[in-house]
Amino acid sequence: MIVLQGLTAGQVLGGATDALSLHGMGSLPVHVLGLVQLVTAVLLWRPGRGPVWPALASLVLFVGGFAQSMTGGGGITVVHVPLALGLIALTVGMLVWVITPRPESPRAG
Repeated sequence: MIVLQGLTAGQVLGGATDALSLHGMGSLPVHVLGLVQLVTAVLLWRPGRGPVWPALASLVLFVGGFAQSMTGGGGITVVHVPLALGLIALTVGMLVWVITPRPESPRAG
């Protein structure tokens, strides 16, 4: 969803005024999915099965999504656009981490 937000933002910056409402409506799914991602990352980390950094990165994404909404809604594009680029980069980085195969650890036994 955050990448789709970037696409609609590009349309808005290109002059497509009808894309502005689509961009605004896209914030709700970003917030909901950000919360789902945060809860999932905490559940991965908390029982001791995974690293803590995905939970911290998910928290940054979740809070950053709300900062995006506030700065975008307030017309503060000088903050909104760079923050968007950072959130997209973090999201893509997390996606790459998730889909990159890792060697299995040896099992005790």
